[in-house]
Amino acid sequence: MGAMDLSNNGKLILIFIGSVLYTFSVLCNLALLLVIAVNKSLHEPMYMLLCHLIINDLIGISAMIPKVLSEIMSEFRYTSFLACLGQAFCLHIYGGATLFILSVMALDRYVAICYPLRYHTILTKDIVGNLIACVWLADFTLITVLLGLMLRFPFCRTILVNVYCDNVTLLQATCATDTSVNNIYGLFISGVYHGIGLLCVVYSYSWIIYTCFKNKDPGAKLKAINTCGTHLLVFLIYEITGMFTILVYRFQGSPRLLQQLMGMLFAVVSPSLNPLIYGIKSKEIKVKLKQLFFQLPGTGGLKVQVNTVSM
Repeated sequence: MGAMDLSNNGKLILIFIGSVLYTFSVLCNLALLLVIAVNKSLHEPMYMLLCHLIINDLIGISAMIPKVLSEIMSEFRYTSFLACLGQAFCLHIYGGATLFILSVMALDRYVAICYPLRYHTILTKDIVGNLIACVWLADFTLITVLLGLMLRFPFCRTILVNVYCDNVTLLQATCATDTSVNNIYGLFISGVYHGIGLLCVVYSYSWIIYTCFKNKDPGAKLKAINTCGTHLLVFLIYEITGMFTILVYRFQGSPRLLQQLMGMLFAVVSPSLNPLIYGIKSKEIKVKLKQLFFQLPGTGGLKVQVNTVSM
């Protein structure tokens, strides 16, 4: 594995920050999964999609942080080929599935706001289940082909240029002389992921904005803004971090350390912020979190009313 150009103090700081972020992200995401699982009132299409987004976030950050931190702490930065390939597969699965899931969530918000009375007849459990299955199947297929195109080349290098494994890093370790097919397919799937994501978000929010302007009820407008703001914020954070990562890699002369850090942040920022955003912005989840973690013992699930007397 490649090395990071950091001093010993810099490595300790990075290990500390990475450990804290990873622990925080895993605990928060697992807490959201638990809240959704134990509350039947949250077994709605939007929260089912959120569950899959959380699972995908856990895949991304778990594929990146523990492996990279272990490489930084170890003097012997060796990894097996299968472990390297597995990390690359999980990281690319995370990147693609995030956009696909957020695309379906955008359509969910479109139906919920533009067709509220028909929401449960349009987005039935079977339809949502089929959409989720299509998301994962399409993502696995696209990434399998991506890595398969790379594996057709023999490997002639055993030293990687990066501290984590991805398709580009592995491709640089092959003896390939002509990677035009790989480059074209890479651009193709990038266009598919980002094209579908942007199309669904622009289409959904255009109709949502139009519906809000038609609706003269200010309470309904505010509810629509709060409902959609969470999803839109998550989508923008993912796209912005992804854009900066691509720009850093494409910009000639950018420091290797900056490229490595941006690649790590791409798999860390969204999984760390998403549970906070949904926990703070979603009223239903906020209420259920308080009930789950701050309920008095021995109440048997009943609400406890506390009477206060002003002195």
